[in-house]
Amino acid sequence: MKNSRSNDLSDRLGASAQAKAALLQAHRSAKEAAEPTRTERQAERLAVAAARDERRADRERQKIAERTRLEVEAAEHQAAINAAAKAEIDARKAAEEGRISRVIEDEAARKAERDRRYANRKARQA
Repeated sequence: MKNSRSNDLSDRLGASAQAKAALLQAHRSAKEAAEPTRTERQAERLAVAAARDERRADRERQKIAERTRLEVEAAEHQAAINAAAKAEIDARKAAEEGRISRVIEDEAARKAERDRRYANRKARQA
């Protein structure tokens, strides 16, 4: 026989309750014994989390700074392109105005020469 004493229901329930109480007591004592190391581990985890958050924030600041730098660089480049285009347009406009003024001056010189020849011819005929 395995168990010489009788195993009626009340004995089994009592043994179960004692086993549960023993497990609970063992858990409480293990928890109290591990308390200092638990707080150290928790403090270490908090420090690691804070360092990780700081690194993440630093990366975000760097990304924002890089994005801002690229936007400023793009704006400067666009401004340079616009200035070059405006200068080219102004140069073309000035060249066109110069060409027009030369045509007008040439036309006036031809007209003056024609009038001079006409006046000479009239002077010779008179």
